Amino acid sequence: MGHMSQLKQEYRGLMQRLDHHAVAMPRPEDERALEGWRELLEVMYTPEEAALASRMPMVPTSLSRLARRLDMQAHELREKLEPLCDTGLVMDLVSRSNGDTKYLLAPPVVGFFEFSMMRAHDMFDKLSVAKAMDAYMHGDDTFAREVFGNDTVVGRAMVHEDVLAADIPEVLDWERTTRLIQEADQLAVTLCYCRHKAEHLGKACDAPQEICLSLDSGADFVIRRGFGRPVDQEQALSIVTDARKLGLVQIADNVQNKPVYVCNCCACCCGQLSAINDFGLRAVNPSGFEPQAHPDDCKGCSRCSRACPVAAIAMTPERSGGKRKNELRPVFDSELCIGCGVCATTCKQEAISMERRAKPSHVPENTIERVVRQMLEHGRLADLLFDESDSRGAAFLNHAVQALTKLPPAERALASEQVKSRFVSFVLKNAPAIEA
Repeated sequence: MGHMSQLKQEYRGLMQRLDHHAVAMPRPEDERALEGWRELLEVMYTPEEAALASRMPMVPTSLSRLARRLDMQAHELREKLEPLCDTGLVMDLVSRSNGDTKYLLAPPVVGFFEFSMMRAHDMFDKLSVAKAMDAYMHGDDTFAREVFGNDTVVGRAMVHEDVLAADIPEVLDWERTTRLIQEADQLAVTLCYCRHKAEHLGKACDAPQEICLSLDSGADFVIRRGFGRPVDQEQALSIVTDARKLGLVQIADNVQNKPVYVCNCCACCCGQLSAINDFGLRAVNPSGFEPQAHPDDCKGCSRCSRACPVAAIAMTPERSGGKRKNELRPVFDSELCIGCGVCATTCKQEAISMERRAKPSHVPENTIERVVRQMLEHGRLADLLFDESDSRGAAFLNHAVQALTKLPPAERALASEQVKSRFVSFVLKNAPAIEA
């Protein structure tokens, strides 16, 4: 037990399929992690479900097109997909404009790992799943590097807006959690997957579990499939306010337009923050802001240092005239800081404010750009554009090519090499002449 050769054929096919996702589920080396990897597959999927999932697309695809691909009747296929959607192993996305439904194979993250722990009691044996995830994710760094080991990661930190410096000229709507909530057409609250998993392992902190928000298409899916419950804007904003008072980090989908979630995270349970603290990975895209200390107001209490979720604040001694003892002052590690603003929120003296970063990190415009960048960094761009020799639909390819044309020149060259398509190479070569 615990070796790829011992997996049933259906699971081997599923693993090969997941290897083509923007976030795969790679085989680890550590024996404990390897055992967890196998256990997750066998607990979550029956062999029959694994066989079907191994043939599912990675981007939203209509039922009729999918039925032709699988050589099945549409009604028969829908019946087989329903239980997979109920467990979050397959996602069905319903268009708000025309009601059309499209299906895709859910990735591990953000996907079926989270969905597995968003319900309290049903679906899977929660303790078995929690133990297997802990073994797989923490036995070694294989999975952490798959998810967080490249420049484009799945989540971005959202600054606590109340502590922004008064003289910042403009804060964009997508930089404000409150604006994301106010602009969303649909909202839902779910259990925090990380904290729920930690509870089953006997490691959960005292932060609330029902606290993570889903937006728009994400909210629609979790409500329809029973992973969460609907909330209105006032309720969602209240959840955000309470989370800030508790010193939790708000981490949103790493896109500017139409993010599908905003989580309220703690350093002790959160997988993204743990990847920073345990493996030294840049697992969260920093916000466009960073802390600025005001020494005249600082009392050296170290509250900010103790509250920082990524240990980016060191209290250093500083001489002060007329005093025999050193004063303590915070020193911020700008490379490690994720710009969440928890330190400023925690400071009772208001001695820290959040200022605009000189060189903010890039935030993808939308989900397609983020996925294109992830696939490029993983060397899987061709898998995104061409799936088992089946070309994507024209609309998807148009959006994907637009995302490619916005890449820096060096990344365009890499994309052209990975895809080896005359059309793509031509488009990228002439990208400056193409309007975004």
